[in-house]
Amino acid sequence: MRRNENEPIVVNRDVKAVIIPAGIEVKLRTGSVGYITQALGGSFTVYVEGNLFRVAGADADAIGKDPVKAPEVPADATDEQFEEVVWGQIRTVFDPEIPVNIADLGLVYSCNISRDDAGQRHIKIEMTLTAPGCGMGEVLVADVKDKLETVATVKTVDVELVFDPPWSADRMSEAARLQTGMM
Repeated sequence: MRRNENEPIVVNRDVKAVIIPAGIEVKLRTGSVGYITQALGGSFTVYVEGNLFRVAGADADAIGKDPVKAPEVPADATDEQFEEVVWGQIRTVFDPEIPVNIADLGLVYSCNISRDDAGQRHIKIEMTLTAPGCGMGEVLVADVKDKLETVATVKTVDVELVFDPPWSADRMSEAARLQTGMM
């Protein structure tokens, strides 16, 4: 069982949420009752009134959970150490319907990090979706951007959604294939 799966919740303040899989932002009202179906990477998939919603980690307190803290980066981090932190953040972004992070799903095609003269970093990500028409695409893009912007010394994050080449299950890590039963 995944951590927090089927844990009952009561929304304790009005909170923005995204309806799954449509990707439309809505507001869950104070007093709404439901349960957590997935709690991975700091965001939550909750079942309320017959629908699935994604609640961002920054709003975890609205469902009685602790908000996620930004990752720590040592002041003297090498470029390689910094890149590890970036990939660690990318691995906290989960498809709200599939309990696998987007890196292991093979959705991230490239991650380029540059540094300017002031030591600030600029990150350019190219990623895709498992299906081009997925309503959660912009939500996942925003999640990647938001999580990378919390990393110290990051000045800009550009996340581009691409569909060439098309995603296929061959891009999944072995662990992701095993977890989803696609071995």
